[in-house]
Formats: sequence, structure tokens, C-alpha cells
Amino acid sequence: MHPQVIRREYNRLRLSCQVPGCLRWFRNRSGLTQHTRSVHAASHSACLSSPEAIPDHLPPQQSHSPSVRNDDNNEMDMDMSPAPAHENHTSPEAVFTGAGEHFYRTFHPYLNGRPCTADGTFLPSDAPPPPPPEKAQDDWYPYRNRVEFETAEFLFKRSHMSSAKVDAILDLWAATLAKHNDSPPFADHHDLHKVIDSTPLGGVVWESFVGRYEGERPDGDVPPWMNDEYEVWYRDPHKVVRNLLANPDFKDEMDYIPFREYDAANDQRRWKDFMSGDWVWQQADEISNDPATHGSTFVPIILGSDKTTVSVGTGDHSFYPLYASIGNVHNNVRRAHRDAVVVIGFLAIPKTNREYNDDDGFRMFRRQLFHASLSTILQSLKCAMTTPEVVRFGDNHFRRVIYGLGPYIADYEEQVVLAGIVRKWCAKCLALRTDLDSGGLPRCREHTDLLISTLRPATLWDEYGIIGDIVPFTNDFPRADIHKLLAPDLLHQIIKGTFKDHLVDWVERYLKITHGTRRAAEIMADIDRRIAIVASFSGLRRFPQGRGFKQWTGDDSKALMKVYLPAIEGHVPQDAVRAFRAFLEFCYLVRRNVITEDTLDQIQDALDRFQHYRKIFKATGVVVSFSLPRQHSMTHYRFLIQLFGAPNGLCSSITESKHIKAVKEPWRWSSKNAPLGQMLISNQRIDQLAASRVDFTARGMLAGTCLSNVLEALDTHKTSLTHVYYSEIKRARTVATLAEEINVPHLRRLIRWFLFSQLQPDDPRNPEDVPAAACPRYEGRVQVFNSAAATFYAPSDPSGIGGMRREQIRACPMWRGLYPRNDCVFISTSPDAEGMRALEVARILCFFSFKHDHETYPCAVIHWFDKVGDTADEDTGMWITRPGIREDGSRNIAIIHIDTIYRAAHLIPIYGPEFVPDNIKFYQSYDAFRTFYINKYADHHAFEIAF
Repeated sequence: MHPQVIRREYNRLRLSCQVPGCLRWFRNRSGLTQHTRSVHAASHSACLSSPEAIPDHLPPQQSHSPSVRNDDNNEMDMDMSPAPAHENHTSPEAVFTGAGEHFYRTFHPYLNGRPCTADGTFLPSDAPPPPPPEKAQDDWYPYRNRVEFETAEFLFKRSHMSSAKVDAILDLWAATLAKHNDSPPFADHHDLHKVIDSTPLGGVVWESFVGRYEGERPDGDVPPWMNDEYEVWYRDPHKVVRNLLANPDFKDEMDYIPFREYDAANDQRRWKDFMSGDWVWQQADEISNDPATHGSTFVPIILGSDKTTVSVGTGDHSFYPLYASIGNVHNNVRRAHRDAVVVIGFLAIPKTNREYNDDDGFRMFRRQLFHASLSTILQSLKCAMTTPEVVRFGDNHFRRVIYGLGPYIADYEEQVVLAGIVRKWCAKCLALRTDLDSGGLPRCREHTDLLISTLRPATLWDEYGIIGDIVPFTNDFPRADIHKLLAPDLLHQIIKGTFKDHLVDWVERYLKITHGTRRAAEIMADIDRRIAIVASFSGLRRFPQGRGFKQWTGDDSKALMKVYLPAIEGHVPQDAVRAFRAFLEFCYLVRRNVITEDTLDQIQDALDRFQHYRKIFKATGVVVSFSLPRQHSMTHYRFLIQLFGAPNGLCSSITESKHIKAVKEPWRWSSKNAPLGQMLISNQRIDQLAASRVDFTARGMLAGTCLSNVLEALDTHKTSLTHVYYSEIKRARTVATLAEEINVPHLRRLIRWFLFSQLQPDDPRNPEDVPAAACPRYEGRVQVFNSAAATFYAPSDPSGIGGMRREQIRACPMWRGLYPRNDCVFISTSPDAEGMRALEVARILCFFSFKHDHETYPCAVIHWFDKVGDTADEDTGMWITRPGIREDGSRNIAIIHIDTIYRAAHLIPIYGPEFVPDNIKFYQSYDAFRTFYINKYADHHAFEIAF
């Protein structure tokens, strides 16, 4: 007899999204609520909404797992600022309303994206789009039904089971269905792959060509690389781009006309998405010189490439993917892994033996092969770069389209190859490599061609950093200049380059020069301890051992930036701290989602301060020169923002993350024997499944789920569910037990004062000055919660497409069964002020709710923190705070309504010059120190509000 296994009942309930036109369904109300707030936030009213009512009949949930919010309602919801309303793209000049903002746009008068017929005849501006090609609602071709499609998507794309596992699960499926005389949707993995390959949508086939050396050969032994052939695989970018334009997923998140955006309050220019930049407008001006192009839509082709290694331990397998996107889609779509960036090629990586590896001829051949490959791959787009072609867009309208080569996303090493320059020179300007900060005139195609035609190769190399034998691929296309098209690269130039490779390394060098190797090691160990004991915070990565690890990623650098500055204060000179502050402010400013003229001035000010204070590293002998190309690139950011919009839409982190889906995962799925061909097939099948899903969704065929559709057909879906909530630890149910649990003996009095402030909002008296006997009395039951959810508008942070972010604020006695966690929060106290003058900081001791006179009050017991001084600290740029103490020496405790909580706050201790004891743990951080910095570098939104 086997022991009884307690299993949860299968949840057959399905909730549909109530927003018209949205076909998403959800298992629970929590998922539906989160979807509505993140995706449809723009349709909400622009005001702060009250928290959701907490049902009285639900007992408090005491789960202490990392997911305390799952289906147990053991959280409180706080809705913050909604996302901006959808923007109108048709009128030539219009006023738009965003989250507390008013702005207007002027559109390009000639390349204005007018809809047309399939033969190119322009339509009136109010003409409806033609209907899409008719397909039957039950046409699942090449699948027989929905079950087949979703099974194929799950097996191949979502979980990517091996062929053997696919066959095994189909056999189990068949065994289950045998008694019903039925069979699984596919016979075996061959049948599955065959059906996917039969999909007519999204499957741009892979082609190849061979590159070889065709120059002069030596009389003696010929190097092997001169005889080798180098295979390049690619997909027709013309067809890929047309698929992107026709994708209905992007129809509401695409700009058809170059525009300039202004703040209506002060007429300040704003830069956000790519089509708001000056480069697109300039291209439109040049294109519109031909009257035949008027009314067309300009489609910039954004390219990116970067070598990536998929396995070092098993043979150093490297691949060289080439990616493409279009500048019309919004920046957040390009960043959000929504198939707006597509792999279009795998470039050759020429290799030879050690004898010729450093040969100048071989190096030159590699560069020429790279440019020749790009030129060959992009040839199919060339004709439509001067003559408009008619394309159907995702909104079903036809438009005339003019293509053009847009920015190229690449790190510095890649930019050197693209621009045909010598390493350590700048690819954007003519500044001398020995003194990059002195600046120089911008590089341009015309000037480079003139120098090449008049100067000797040695002079070009030594005085201008130009490799005269390289012809950039952009020279084969109209209106293209590689020097102007190199995009800003936040990841490699700013985050990994200037911060990790330069500044962090300089700190360690300074300590060794100043204190010697042994003492420097002790100080570095203390810095690691300081980083390790930083308190937990939503979205903040912890470093349990400090920064002492070898394999760095971009995410590691981003996380370290948020906590590094307070950790080094006291161990490095004041100017070094101020240099870090200036750099961090520059970094957070250029990473904003929307950049204004004021922001550009702030960026320049931060750059000037950084260049001034970094001199301390030169004065102490840490560095000899600041002629560092990646650090020098900061001087170009102001101009590049004006050209291309916010840099976060062109960062190489976009292509780095695409490596996972396009290269690394398909490589892991392959047999590792001649893997590239298998990887190409995997990419094509994934694209076909994605295109099928878009098509079926657009036709309304994926509403609900497979199960809900079957139940509806059987009329058995009307099921009532009984929710049972379990808890590991019982929380307090009465005021008295809650007071004891959180160690606040006067909790009854605090509740009375809270009720007085809620019931008498117009009374000018401080509730604490009112005698307790004159305040409402409450002795009933309470419901205690382990967390609250704050939802707010934070478009520069990792968030939903609508710019909404949701974070959990914890207040639980035993987090993950190990230690108590009580987070800190920003509380809005002065709505008319700005920055920290409008906010206070407090630590949450407990979330709870109670009902008084039929009204439910969701509350928080807080410990107030007091700001030290009237301004932020001059060295770090962060405000200082400390736990609030009353005149009698007791903690300053209060009860507030959760509506006053803005979002979570992160505090970092002020360590001073003393070493941190080894026995302090990160969860003791808020209790072990007396003063703290309010960490405005915790994320982009905190930087926006905690100034």
C-alpha cells in the first residue's frame, strides 16, 4: 500500500482579458490583473488608483516562499502612474498627453507614409485599410487543428525536446488515447518537423555563397588561407524586412513618418524612439529631392553583428551572427525580445595556422571578406533604396517604401573593422590616438576617400589611423556613410568599458600604489564585504562574495554599478568618489527612455565633471593617459542622441541577448557535428512557428486556451472552485497579537490616530496631538500580509511594453524560511515639491488591513527615517537618512494608508573609513548601521525621483 499523495485539484477556470480586441486568457485573477496593468495601462485614467479590495472571507496567507503573491492574494496592490496614452501617427501636427506631460510633434512634409493601393496609387488620409487575404476561421494549415499547432509550439519552441523525448511523449500520449480509439497529434518527431517546415509563413530560406582570396599569390609556398573557401550563410534581408513591416504585432508600435517632438510647456525638443532623431529627418530630406519618392515611408535598416563563443571547453566553437531590424519600431519593442530583431546571416570566421595568424595579408583578407560579405547579403535591398516599392504593413495598409542603411550596432573591436581604422583611434572623429580628448573633426566618407586618393598608406596609417586598402561595405549603397552610422554602445563603451574595465580596475591599482599589495588586498576584501552586506531589493542582484569573480557579464557590471560607490568611499580620495558619481549620473542620463534638451545639458555637465575629477587617477600614477577609445566615446553621446534618439534602442545588449535564442540555444539543440546547418534549420522553424502564432492570433483563432475551447464546446466549463489557502506560520489575527508580533506595544493607539486622520481628513491637527479617547476605537480582527505590490510607470527600466513596472515590497517575519525581511519605501508627503523634498523614507514593519464601519483600510506599520541635511551629499549625489527617534528615545512608528506609498526604496549604509566586521549579514544591514544613503542608483526610476 503506497502512501497517499496529496495533490492540488487541476484549475479549469480561465479568465479572459476584458479589454476589447485583446484575446489573452489567464488561469487566475492575479495574472489577469498584472497583464491589464502592464499591457493596457495606457487606457487607464491618469490618476492614482486605490488598492484592490481585499476579500473579507479570505484568511491571511503566511507563505514565506519567494513567490508569496502567487494565487494566494497575500499581497496588497498599489497602482502608481499609468503609461502614456497611445500616440496618433497620422496628423501632421498634434498634441499628445502622457503621464503628466504634454507634447506635440511635427512630421516630415514629404516622406509622410501615405497609404496607397496595391499598385501604388495614394489613398485619402481617412481611407480604411483593405481587408486582409481571406482565410477560413478553421484554416490551421499546415496543422489540422489548434491542438496540433500548440503541441508543435510547445515541443519545439518553448521546451525544445530532443527527438527521442518527442517520440517518447507521443508514445505515452498514444497509450492514453488508445482506449478511446484516438491518436496523438503527430506520429513522431519526423512528422512534427515536416509539418513545421510546411508552414508558408515566416520561412525565409537560408542561402549561401563562398568567399575566397583572389589577389596576388607568392611565388613560393602559398599560405593555406589563400586556397581555402569560406562559406557565408544568409537569408534574403529584403524578404525578412518585408515580414517585419507586415507583422501585425508591431502595427501600434511603429512610426511611419520622421518626426520631431517638443514639450508643449517650454518647446524643448525630446528624443525617444529612433524616428525622432535628426538622422532620419536628414535622410528624408535627401530622399525627397526626388519627387517620385514623396508620400513614401522611409524604412531604416538597423544592422548588428558580434562574434560569440558557444563552448570553450569542447572546442571553442565560435559563430558570427548578423542581425537586422527596422528603425520604425519603437525602442522598447526592439529591446523586449519580440522578434523585432532577426538573425539574417552567419558570417565566415577565417582561420589559419599559427605561422600566418599574424600575417598582415591574412588580416587584410579577413577585413575585406567581412565587408564583401555584408555587401553581397544586402544587395537585394539596393534597388528599393532609390525607387519606392509597395509593401503591405501590419495595419493592412499598403505603403510605398524607401529603404536605407541605418545605424550599425557594434562594440569597439567591431567598429574598428567596420570603419577601416587602426585600433586605438576613434571611428567617429579624427582625434589623435595619443590625445583623444583633444577632439577632432568628424570622420566622413568624402574626406576619407580624398585622403586615400592623395596620401601614401603609411601616412594614412600613422597620421589619420586609416587603413587605405579597406573599402567599407556602405560605399556600395546610396546615402550610406559608415562613420556616421556607427551607433552608440551603452553596454561595451559605458557599462563594461568605462565602468568595469577602467574605473573599477583603477581603484584596485590606486590601492596597490598607495598602500602596497598586502594592505591593498585587505582593503579590497573590505570593499567586497561592504558590497556583500547590501540589503536585498527588488530587481537588485546580490554579490555574496563581493566582486571577486572572474567571469563578468554585462548584467554583472550593471548590478555592481548600483552598489559600488558607497563601498569605496573612505578607501579612495574624495575626487575619485566624485568621479564615480559624475560617471554614474552620465550613465543613468544617457540610458533614459526619453531625453530632452535639459537632459543633454545635464549629460554634458556630468561628462565635464567626470573628466575633471578623474584626473586624480593620473595624479596618483594609476594611469598615464586618458586616450581610451571607449571612454572617449562618451564625448560623442550628445551628438549621437540628437541623431538617433535614445541610445537604449541601439545598444549591443540587444544583439547580445539575441545570441541566446539565435545561436546558443540552437547550438545546444544540435548534435554538435557540423552544427551550423542544424542551427539554421532551428532558427527557420522558430520563425515559422512565431509567424503562425501571429497569423492565428490576428484571425482570433487563439482566444482562450485549448482546454477552455474544448470545455466550451462540451458545455462543461461552468465550474465553481473552492480556494483553500495554506500557511506555514500563523500570522496575528487581532490587534493585541499583532502588537506583540511586531514589537509595537502602542499599536492600539496608532490605529486610533490612523482612523482619526482617515475619518477627519480636514482636521488641521496632528493626530498624535489628539487625545486617544477622542479618536475612534478599534479592537477587532486584522488580516496581515507578507507583501504589497507597487505598479508604476518606469519606461527606462526592464518593464512591460507599456512602460509599467511591478515590484514586490516585502514585510515578512521569515523570508525564505531563514531571516526576517522588512523593506524600505518612498512615501509621498509633499505632492507639490520635487525629488526627495516631496518624499520621505520609511521601513515597513508590517502590512495589514482591517474593517471599520464597513470600510476596509489597507495599512502599513512603518518606522520613519529622517533625512540628514537639506540637500544630497556633495560627493556621492545621494541623500543621507537615519532611523527616526522620538524625544523619549523610542522609535518613530506610525501607521499609514498604502495609497501614500510610492514605491520601494533602497538604502546602503554609510561605512566610513572603518572596516566592516565579518559577522554582519546582508539581512542585518538596516539594523547594524546608523546612517544610510538613499540609493538613487538602485534603478532608473529611483534615479529619476531621488534627486
